This record gives sequence, structure tokens and C-alpha cells, in this order.
Amino acid sequence: MTLIDIDMTNDSVASSGMPPGLAAESGPVLLSVRDVGKTFTMHLRDGILLPVVSGVSFDVAAGECVVLGGPSGAGKSSILKMVYGNYGVDRGAILLARDGEMVDLAIATPRETLTLRRDIIGYVSQFLRTVPRVTALDVVAEPLVARGVTHDEARDKGRVLLARLNLPERLWSLPPATFSGGEQQRVNIARGFITDHPVLLLDEPTASLDAVNRGVVIGMIKEKKQAGVAMLGIFHDDDVRSIVASRIVDVTRFAA
Repeated sequence: MTLIDIDMTNDSVASSGMPPGLAAESGPVLLSVRDVGKTFTMHLRDGILLPVVSGVSFDVAAGECVVLGGPSGAGKSSILKMVYGNYGVDRGAILLARDGEMVDLAIATPRETLTLRRDIIGYVSQFLRTVPRVTALDVVAEPLVARGVTHDEARDKGRVLLARLNLPERLWSLPPATFSGGEQQRVNIARGFITDHPVLLLDEPTASLDAVNRGVVIGMIKEKKQAGVAMLGIFHDDDVRSIVASRIVDVTRFAA
């Protein structure tokens, strides 16, 4: 894995020649996306190339919630998936701060990517990928267990989050495959927020929630900001976005 030993404080970013508005406003930069481009190859359409985004560049600092904005189809989800390593990139760098150095996720091996996901970058996806016969509580606790926390402690923290998100206790011991969309999303949110990852990606975390639970999630995002977590998210709910967004990055300017 390539390690880049550079100063990623706000002053260094502001003086690095990056376009105006890309430098972070809060603490040190924990995520830096630099000149990233992506093209899909349509193998079932005689290899037609479909450009998605080009020149994607922005930073996310500790204590920020940067929101990707733009119309449907502009590339917001593709950018989020590239930042998490689900999609490869054709060019550019995706730098994550780790132990005083910047690690380029764009060229990480699969094993290195899994390590970064365990230790550095978390993800709250829009849809829960359920595992048969695994209870909702264990789904939530699993990221902590993977980081060496005992099962009992991880489950205790999971119970607190599920209760806060108003998931009925009678559901905690059941597999979430048969839960409603809103119930599954609350399990997903609890799973994503249970750890202390320094970088957290949010893909429409409030899309299937009622007003009460949207308010709960807004409070949880504010707490992550106060704790110095760098968040990058997609929010189609204008009210939620206006409350949680530190800045909005218009992805239409990265149109390929």
C-alpha cells in the first residue's frame, strides 16, 4: 500500500494549489479525493465506454459532514462507492489519514482495503445486506467484535443504539431479513454508528425513516461531528441536508 507522508492540515491544503472551496474548514483533513475519474465498460453492449465522473477533487476534515449534491444520475453514489473501495478508479487518488500518513485506497489490495474498512472508514449503506439466521443485535455488534471488542460489550452498545433508534426490543433477537424497510435501515444505522471510525460514509441514512427517527439520526450525526469524525454523505431530504451539511460539493462540476 502506498503511504504518502504529507501535511494535511488546513493550511497545507489551502496552499497546495487546489481549487478554491476544496480546502476543509474544521480540523485536519482525514479524507482527500484528488482528480479521480471513472468510466464504466458496458460488456453486454460491445464494450461501449460510459464516462461517469472526471476530476473529482475535494477534502473532508475532522468534524465535518460534507454532502454530495446534484441531480439523480450525476454520479453521487458512484463517488461514494469509489471512496469506500467498492468501485475501482481509472485515475486519481483517494487518500485516508492513518497514523500521520495518507494511504491511497485507490491502489490498495483487497486485503489492505478490508483493513482500512475495519480501522479507518465506516459506511452506512442505504440498504441492509441481511445474513440468514443472524440476529439484528449481532448484525449491529459485529463491527465492534471484528475490532477486538468482546461479544458482551459489543451487544451492550448495540442495545443502546437500537433502543435510541426506537427499534422494538422484541425484534432484536430476530434476523432482520423480514423487517420493514425502516426497521432494516435503523439496524443499518446502528451498525454503522457503533464504531469510532475516524471517517464515515453515509448513503441516504434517513431515506426510509419517519420524522421521529430522522431527528434521532440527525442528533447522532451531530455527535459524530463533535467527536471529530469526518463524514461524507448523500441526503436527498432537503431539511436533513440543511441541518447536517458543513458544505455541499456539487458533483455536476465533475461531469465526464
